[in-house]
Amino acid sequence: MNAGQMNEELQPKLKEIRNYLIRLGASPSDAEDILQETVYKAFLYIDSIENGKFSAWLYRVAINRYYDLCRRKKWTMVPIDTMDIPDDNLPEDALLQQEKKEEVEAILRQLAPLHKQLLIMKYEMELPYQEIARLLGIRMEQVKASLYQARQQFKKKYGSGTT
Repeated sequence: MNAGQMNEELQPKLKEIRNYLIRLGASPSDAEDILQETVYKAFLYIDSIENGKFSAWLYRVAINRYYDLCRRKKWTMVPIDTMDIPDDNLPEDALLQQEKKEEVEAILRQLAPLHKQLLIMKYEMELPYQEIARLLGIRMEQVKASLYQARQQFKKKYGSGTT
């Protein structure tokens, strides 16, 4: 892959990866730092990245950097305040919606990292199973099975009111 091809594939993916990192719990500035490190690594290893796997490679490097950051900081930040709440609702509705989002975020934080990733990729990013499998470097059957387990864990925790 040459630099021109890499740039064409890189630009549309950077925003997507940045949003995904923020959704996982990175602050916007940490997400930017992770992206810069990811791009730097992409330039270093450009010759060894397989043509059809560039996007998955970027995701994998960014996710690994995010987990490195979490291990160093020993905490995970979830930017709940960056979520948009529609202004046309009554104040009570906005408050209830915010409380529900906080509850969902608290439950997501309790799930295994893979389960959290799968739920976000499937239901927030609306990615198909094949794309999720390709990005995470796992078989589609494993995506389906793990996503089922993630949904079951989420339902159990959400139903019990444990946050």
